[in-house]
Amino acid sequence: MEDHQGKQVVLLTGCSGGGIGHALARAFAAKNCLVVATARSLSSMADLSNDPRFFLQELDILSDQSVHRVVSSVIEKFGRIDVVVNNAGVQCIGPLAEVPLSNAQQTFDTNVFGTMRLIQAVIPHMESRKKGKIVNVGSVTVLGPGPWAGVYTASKAALHSLTDTLRLELRPFGIDVINVVPGAVKSNIGNSAIATYIKMPEWKLYKQFEESIKARAYFSQGQKATPAEEFAKKTVNEVLKKNPPAWFSAGQYSTIMAIMYHLPLSIKDYILRKAMKC
Repeated sequence: MEDHQGKQVVLLTGCSGGGIGHALARAFAAKNCLVVATARSLSSMADLSNDPRFFLQELDILSDQSVHRVVSSVIEKFGRIDVVVNNAGVQCIGPLAEVPLSNAQQTFDTNVFGTMRLIQAVIPHMESRKKGKIVNVGSVTVLGPGPWAGVYTASKAALHSLTDTLRLELRPFGIDVINVVPGAVKSNIGNSAIATYIKMPEWKLYKQFEESIKARAYFSQGQKATPAEEFAKKTVNEVLKKNPPAWFSAGQYSTIMAIMYHLPLSIKDYILRKAMKC
C-alpha cells in the first residue's frame, strides 16, 4: 500500500467485480484516495490485488466479528477512516404474498442491519476525530415502489429513513451523512437476483405473472442503463466535496422517479402497472 499521508481513507463494502461498489472503488482511487475495498471473497476483487491504491479485505457485514476485525485493522494500518460507503446489498424478487419470509429476512439483514452494523462499528472512531463521512447507497425504487420487488424496495426505504435520522443525530459530531440514490446503473445485480430467484418456490397465486416477475430482476439492466463507471465518477465527486449534499441521485430513471414521487397515487399506480405488466 502506498504512502497514505494526506490522502483520504475510504472503506467500501460490496466491491465484487462487475458491481457499483467495484466502480466506486476505482473512482475513489482515481481521486487520490486510499481505498479499503471489501467483499465476502477476495477472489471477487482479484483485479485490484496488485494495485497499491487498494487495501483488500474480506468482510461479511452479517458478522459482528468480521466487521470489527476489518474496522480495527484499517484504523491500525492507516490511523483513521475518513469515508465509509455502505454499498453491499442484495436483491429479492417475488410477490409479497408468496415470497419466503426467510428471503425477506436475509434481504433486510444485509441491506439494513448489515449497514447498521458497520455504521455502529465506525462511529466511535469518527466521533473521536469529530469528522468523517458515511455514505449509504439506497435506490430510486423507493420513490415509486412497484410490483415484484417489494421486499428489496422496503429494505431500501428503511435505509433511506435511517440515513435521514443519522444525518441529524451525527451532525453534532461533525460527521456528514449522504444518501446516494442510484437509478438504473449497469451492474451484476440482475444476475445475482436471478441466481436467488431460481431457488424460489413455484408461485401459486401469481403463476400467470411469472414472466413479468422474472423480468423484474433485469429491469434496471437495459441497454440505456447508465454505465457504472459514469455513475461512480459523479458520485465520488459529490461525496468528496467539503460540504457534500445530503442526497445525491444519478443514473437512468433518476429524474423520472423523482417526478413520479410527486404524482397522485392513482397515476403512479397506473404507470407502474403498465411498466411491470401487473
